[in-house]
Amino acid sequence: MTWRHGRWTVDHTLPIGTSTHVPPGQAVRAGDVVATGAVFAAPFRVRVARTVGVAPDDLARVMRVAVGAEVARGALLARTGRRFARAVSAPAEGRILAARADGDLEMAPVVGRWTVRATCDGTVTRADDACVRVEGAAWCLQGLAAYGADAIGELTVVDGDARDELLPARIDTRLRDRILVAGGRAGPEVIARAHACGVAGVVAGAVPPSGLRHIYGDDVTAHGLDRPDAPTVLCLVGFGATVLPAEVGGPLAALAGHRAAIHRASARLFVFAPPDAIDAGEPPSLALAADWSAVRPIEGGAALGPARRFASEVVADALDTDTGPVPAANVMPYEPPLRGGPR
Repeated sequence: MTWRHGRWTVDHTLPIGTSTHVPPGQAVRAGDVVATGAVFAAPFRVRVARTVGVAPDDLARVMRVAVGAEVARGALLARTGRRFARAVSAPAEGRILAARADGDLEMAPVVGRWTVRATCDGTVTRADDACVRVEGAAWCLQGLAAYGADAIGELTVVDGDARDELLPARIDTRLRDRILVAGGRAGPEVIARAHACGVAGVVAGAVPPSGLRHIYGDDVTAHGLDRPDAPTVLCLVGFGATVLPAEVGGPLAALAGHRAAIHRASARLFVFAPPDAIDAGEPPSLALAADWSAVRPIEGGAALGPARRFASEVVADALDTDTGPVPAANVMPYEPPLRGGPR
């Protein structure tokens, strides 16, 4: 959980049905549309060659649209003759998928449309029907898991301290399109209210499992969840109750007011600020809390001590901290592997 400024590679995976995407080499900003597409229902057959009175081999000659094109309802698909014309129109809005050997067309109706927006300022280095890749510079904070969809907005600390818990009463429609920081626990009431008020996303120190199930359903996991119609939440530390380490909460507060983005697939927060905006410092260490339900940062002095007998009747090497001894095996630097990290 370390702040880093550098060049990052961000892959935006595209759903099936891509219609347009930006070309490689184009410069984009976070929030720019990089691809659009449609959601199609089950395909159906449109009788064309027999209706207009041509042989199947001559279908291409009388077609007025190309295979693969999207057409509106009533658009002219094929036509023959002048005075006594025969024509076939599209029975629904959709895409022409294929021309059959018997002279009919396979067509899929459109039931929805989607857009994908960039989550990083930079240059497009790959663009095809499967993925749009953007490379650019930004401050980045690696999280533990992300839920919902990608989010772009202004980073905002509601109470002035990025390490405090965010209260539902502090959220209203004035925070629309912003990314809020909840340094402590973010329960389901916070997530639901933020979503209802149009907040772009929430960066939380921890989210309780019961809250995740309440918002995202019983199939939610600790690895994140891609659900475009659900609130966007980035979980930084764990799934119980926690407080953000000073090494993370301090820079979050200092970066408030800058444009930011949450990339759900990699669980990363990008903040578009100058390289000298904050002092990144060293990564913090985390330990299991006394109730075993969460993790907490170790702040102040810490040193290895002699073996001790803990409340669980287990004798183990201890780490002496300002708040008491902690089993050494329960302490680790939190530094998850970076996916698409700085080059």
